[in-house]
Amino acid sequence: MQQNMRYAQPSVFWMDPCRNPPLPSQVNMPLPPPFPDFRKKRRKDGTCTYLLIMFLLVLLALFGVGLGTYKIIELQRELDIVKEISGDKELPPALEKLIGLNKHPVEKKESKCAAHVTGKEGSTLPLAWEETFGRAFTSGIQYKNRGLVVNQTGLYFLYTSIYFRSTSCQSKELSHTVFKKSKRYPGELTLMKNTEYQYCTSNNKWGRHSYLGALFNLTTEETLYVNVSDIKLVSFDESRTFFGLYKL
Repeated sequence: MQQNMRYAQPSVFWMDPCRNPPLPSQVNMPLPPPFPDFRKKRRKDGTCTYLLIMFLLVLLALFGVGLGTYKIIELQRELDIVKEISGDKELPPALEKLIGLNKHPVEKKESKCAAHVTGKEGSTLPLAWEETFGRAFTSGIQYKNRGLVVNQTGLYFLYTSIYFRSTSCQSKELSHTVFKKSKRYPGELTLMKNTEYQYCTSNNKWGRHSYLGALFNLTTEETLYVNVSDIKLVSFDESRTFFGLYKL
């Protein structure tokens, strides 16, 4: 009779020759002990560790909040003491700013005075300009009655560009002038001027760019204008014909 070597079985001796011996499976043999399952224990141990870590993190966060609140309260007490001691005495600017007693208002930066106006169709002089659309703008400078009005006295850079063109060549003077009007002077005062001759040949199409720019001391309420020798020859393209100034 064969025996399973993994588990011990009792020896069986059969003495009756007239009957067949029982099979080993019919003998009541003890069952093997159950194999322990360590997975549940591991899961249980991992859950406990996770809960412990979470508890420590929450405890650390609460400690930080409490410490920050305590520091803020202490700082507020110190500031109150400084206010009581100082009374009407003047404090350094840095300390006044720290405790909220800064009585000196912050000076606002003065906005830059500048304007850039572009060519606008017209038939009379001085030239009219576009002040709003496209690349045109005004800031601290007023556009009024075809001129730019200065609102603040100071040093300005003044510039202007005129593009002349025609389909035929005419032998006459081509001029471009910037002038101003002021309550201090009667009439017009020329600031810049450009004059050209022999700017074209034969009867072909031609184009000529005239640019003027310089620094000027300008006074409040002075008005600046641009004149040309022949307005019919002016191209009013905003990228070629423009007028402007800005305060330095």
